[in-house]
Amino acid sequence: MANTPTLFDADFFDAAQDARAWPFEEAKKVLKRVEKSGKKEAIFETGYGPSGLPHIGTFGEVVRTSMVRHAFRLLTKDEIPTKIICFSDDMDGLRKVPTNVPNQERMAEYLGKPLTKVPDPFSDEYPSFAHHNNARLRRFLDDFGFEYEFASATDYYTSGRLDAALLRMLEVYDDVMKVILPTLGEERQKTYSPFLPICPRTGIVLQVPMISRDVEHGTVTYVDPETNEEVTVPVTGGAVKCQWKADWALRWYALGVDYEMSGKDLIDSVKLSSRIVRAMGGTPPESLSYELFLDDKGQKISKSKGNGLSIEDWLTYASDESLALFMYQKPKTAKKLHFDVIPKAVDEYYTFCTKAETQSPAEVLENPTVHIHAGMPPKHDMPLSFALLLNLVSAANASDASVLWGFITRYAPVATPETHPELDRMVGYAIRYFNDFVKPTKQFRAPTDQERAAMEKLAARLDEVDDQSDAEAIQTLVFEIGKEFEFEPLRNWFKALYQVLLGQDQGPRFGSFIALYGVAETKQLIADALEGKFAA
Repeated sequence: MANTPTLFDADFFDAAQDARAWPFEEAKKVLKRVEKSGKKEAIFETGYGPSGLPHIGTFGEVVRTSMVRHAFRLLTKDEIPTKIICFSDDMDGLRKVPTNVPNQERMAEYLGKPLTKVPDPFSDEYPSFAHHNNARLRRFLDDFGFEYEFASATDYYTSGRLDAALLRMLEVYDDVMKVILPTLGEERQKTYSPFLPICPRTGIVLQVPMISRDVEHGTVTYVDPETNEEVTVPVTGGAVKCQWKADWALRWYALGVDYEMSGKDLIDSVKLSSRIVRAMGGTPPESLSYELFLDDKGQKISKSKGNGLSIEDWLTYASDESLALFMYQKPKTAKKLHFDVIPKAVDEYYTFCTKAETQSPAEVLENPTVHIHAGMPPKHDMPLSFALLLNLVSAANASDASVLWGFITRYAPVATPETHPELDRMVGYAIRYFNDFVKPTKQFRAPTDQERAAMEKLAARLDEVDDQSDAEAIQTLVFEIGKEFEFEPLRNWFKALYQVLLGQDQGPRFGSFIALYGVAETKQLIADALEGKFAA
């Protein structure tokens, strides 16, 4: 994102105290916790499971957490140090081979082994599958400009950074078992342990019960399921890792995490991990349970299935700022995350940017773009919307940006690719979006007798205006014809225009479309449609 003016001055500090946008509501919880504990730093954490390719849900967690952190900085006048830790669970065992990666047979040979020991199926560029996925996530976060500290579970376990917390968990082992065992079935209870040994013989992450524990020496003993031999290993130095609910609690305790949000599907897990932290003598972090993203079929997005949108998918057709806006809006509401949400997000982003230019400090802090940019948003002169651009591409059947700019310059004479680079970026997005999603689904139909008569009248009355006419005046003319021909409800008239002329069910204001596309061109479009050149 572009660098923008910061909000760290007295006016915004004062306004932040009464701000009600959800990042401020979350930040106030963190501030209360930090003040109570006497800590000198606030730690925000996000988690990432690199068993599949990074997806938009992962990105959304970092975006939203960054927004809460920025709100916290405003609330505290930036006097309390903060940081975000992005923690990758890359020591987890590979449970199944993702369906959306190559070389699946080779990967299957490493089932059960830590993800950092599974070869990269894509190339030899990275030492493991986890390293590849971690790099993809970090590359995007870096490109987006996030401030974060990346943490690898493998590095933390093997370097000893979690040793003190692991020894503490060993001390309260029985208390941890009392938390988890009631949530498990009878058979699983017999095999459960919060510690998962890394088999010295095979390298596989084992799920086996502990037959003894030695708190003084910091070791656990289990029976090798294949050899039946007793094996004693330390809980430190990367010889074991924790089951994930215990692992979550371990991180919170060891890192002193003050805030971590998670999906609604993990509410029960948050409660269990919080109880484990308390058993260890720590305090669980503040949290927000956000609703899940759904694909076009209403199913939960899964990184292993690869359904829904990837980060790269969105950025092929729209800006990163529009993606951040989508993440900001209503985090506690389940939202469909598919290609058809992109145009609305793009246009809403620019609308909010424009509003911020004239808002008071208090109003600005309720504006999503301020949370997206962690400061005042950049100024954009956008003479037309993304939705209108898509309709222009459709009507002009254009795949060349220079063709579209011919129409745009006539509509907005001062606009050129050089003077309006943001608009030029939108032109490229619109062409790609139209070709991939609109064009394949276009369905023209023949007009009814009522619609034909109304369109003939519209073509005739367009002689009353020209390319210099105001879009609002043209919209009024279109509206009058709909009323004259008694379309009930009136939106059926506009729906007919889009279906017959453009092969789609809806679009932006038709008067704006005519002003952009051109009066003569629109008349020809109507003539071609009424002659049956579009409908099959």
